[in-house]
Amino acid sequence: MLVFQYGSNCSECEINGENRLRGDARFSGIAETIDDFELAFDVQSVRRRCAAADIVRRDGGKVWGVLYEVPDCLMSRATAPDGRKSFDEIEGKKYKRRTLQVRRPDGTVESALTYTVKDPQPALRTNSDYVRHIVCGLRERGVPDEYITKVKAIAAANNSDIAAEVEAL
Repeated sequence: MLVFQYGSNCSECEINGENRLRGDARFSGIAETIDDFELAFDVQSVRRRCAAADIVRRDGGKVWGVLYEVPDCLMSRATAPDGRKSFDEIEGKKYKRRTLQVRRPDGTVESALTYTVKDPQPALRTNSDYVRHIVCGLRERGVPDEYITKVKAIAAANNSDIAAEVEAL
């Protein structure tokens, strides 16, 4: 299954960590959304103690992310082997699956599965540790610098208390 990730799972150490997919998510490239979206921080993460990432419709916006090939059996709780987390479990009950069209840098358009927030809460604030995972993941995968700058600006606008830390990333 081709999966598009735009948040902390852009980072190799996050998505393939021991408490997630344990190396079974294979990097397939980077891509941007065909439809107009923008990154948002609008769902509370209990584990991270901050607002986590989402993508929301925004005229003229594009979201860059990372594509991974994930074994079909690891997508659903019903099909994940014993002792393994599924992608549905990793994303949690606050997110829903959706399919979207993405464009790779070479112009190839593909369908990919992603997760978006079921009930966005726009007044939430993110933190610099979480944003660091996103920025580092995007950078390690080769996402354009212009987009990384945009992510940092969105995070700083979301929580002005972390603006200086985020700018330094």
